[in-house]
Amino acid sequence: MVRDYTARASGSSGRPLAGLYRRRVNPTSVGLATRAMRQRVIETVVAAFVSDPAFRYFFTDDATFRNEAAAFAGYLFDQRVARGTIWVVEDGAAVAMWDPPRPGDGAAADGHGNRGLDLPAATLDRLERYDAVVDAALPASPHWYLGILATHPHHAGRRWGRLAMTAGLHRAAEAGVPAYLETTNERNVELYQRTGWRVAESTAVDDLPIWVMRHG
Repeated sequence: MVRDYTARASGSSGRPLAGLYRRRVNPTSVGLATRAMRQRVIETVVAAFVSDPAFRYFFTDDATFRNEAAAFAGYLFDQRVARGTIWVVEDGAAVAMWDPPRPGDGAAADGHGNRGLDLPAATLDRLERYDAVVDAALPASPHWYLGILATHPHHAGRRWGRLAMTAGLHRAAEAGVPAYLETTNERNVELYQRTGWRVAESTAVDDLPIWVMRHG
């Protein structure tokens, strides 16, 4: 699942990704997440997506929003950190969580499963309905999947989210496969299109619109 706070950078055309925008931080500040960064990454995701349409669809109660969103972000982090597909800037001030293609088929690894996630039944039901719609819109062929891209609001405007994202785009380009994401925020669609993403499909769950986008 993609919760979009910052715009994406393109780059699977073969040109260096860093050359497509003016960096404000040294690219060596991008690195793989470690388990020690878990809490900071959770804080970044929750702060970035406090008004996100998908998070608000999943976690409907203001009184429990932060706890449920934090549990969800932590679960996503735990599923991916050992794979080495979470890239961070400044130890988690910006984060990109990716799923690579699963060996043997075209699905993203553990793409949208929520098994083992300790949340209320109604919340899990909404997550599962959302996931089923997104899964149906993603291709059966191999692809990299950008599940989370977030920058903490305290660091907005520095393009750290773009920087965190580029490693996954590089990996997809090196493998010769496209990258996919989805967004529920219409204002993001044009931003992504400006940086090389294009709408592959539009769909919806309940009354929530979803745009599935492709890069490469």
